[in-house]
Amino acid sequence: MKLELKKYVLQLKHTFTISRESHDTQDTLIACLNLNDETGYGEATSNPYYKITVESMKSEIEEIRDEIENFDFETPAKFHVFLVSKGLSNFSICALDLAAHDLYGKLQGKPLYKIWNTDNSKYPVSNFTIGLDSIEKMVAKMKEQPWPIYKIKLGTDHDLEIVKELRKHTNSKFRVDANCGWTADQAIKNSKILKELGVEFIEQPLTADDFKGLKKLQENSALPIIADESCIVEEDVDKCVGYFDGINIKLTKCGGLTPALRMIKNAKSQGLKVMVGCMTESSVGISAIAQLLPQLDYVDMDGALLLKNDIATGVNILEDGKVIFPEENGSGVRLTE
Repeated sequence: MKLELKKYVLQLKHTFTISRESHDTQDTLIACLNLNDETGYGEATSNPYYKITVESMKSEIEEIRDEIENFDFETPAKFHVFLVSKGLSNFSICALDLAAHDLYGKLQGKPLYKIWNTDNSKYPVSNFTIGLDSIEKMVAKMKEQPWPIYKIKLGTDHDLEIVKELRKHTNSKFRVDANCGWTADQAIKNSKILKELGVEFIEQPLTADDFKGLKKLQENSALPIIADESCIVEEDVDKCVGYFDGINIKLTKCGGLTPALRMIKNAKSQGLKVMVGCMTESSVGISAIAQLLPQLDYVDMDGALLLKNDIATGVNILEDGKVIFPEENGSGVRLTE
């Protein structure tokens, strides 16, 4: 098996701001695994909050390059066990695990959703994210990209003012993400007003470890609460039961499709709704998420739509939210740069 690692600096259409950071570009690592004339592609973006850079990912992967290239590849699951045993970060494991899945599907001659025995005729529509900015610019960004569902980043001292103003300009469904920016009392109060403004759910309003506040919120919120920072890895799913109505899985944080599939199964068995979100990936990472669509209740896979220039082909998302699945097998990814 041949390994290649590529760094890209993805240019964003607009400065992307959440409650704790802003950026105009997104560094990303693309892992390429080649076997028997087929190449699988995987991706993990850098993230300052988790202290992950492309250089740190490349460094730890290079340390085991020989072992990866000599690995007797049979299934992505066995490859994932090997990667975990080497102590890599979940971001590095994600890039390699996604590449392994894409490669496996191409070698099997099937898209991943078929290998997983799922039917892609029905799937949730992705939201389109409006990052924090002045209210005028947030309205302009929304008008620039007409969409059936918007996820609005919040966490300011004027969050309700933002949502009220955006509501004046569209009848689309809203979801809000406070990125740990509220207290329990704020979230309870806001939930009642946001419900009246057509908000579907609130994502991670409190800090990840504020379980006392989360319990109070769970008992008093007018809207469902979805975990993000509180649900990073597989072990976190059980901890969310009784505190959240659903979980938002990020492939980069949990370590790829292999653990994500187990998290989905566990969450559903315990009555939690399941969402998969993105981290401003190109079509390499987004196409991997798309293969999970038939198993999801909600999805946030607008990463490639936020870019000036994509670096790959794969899944295509139309303006009404309809998904055109790739004709290629695996995740259906091909690099164009």
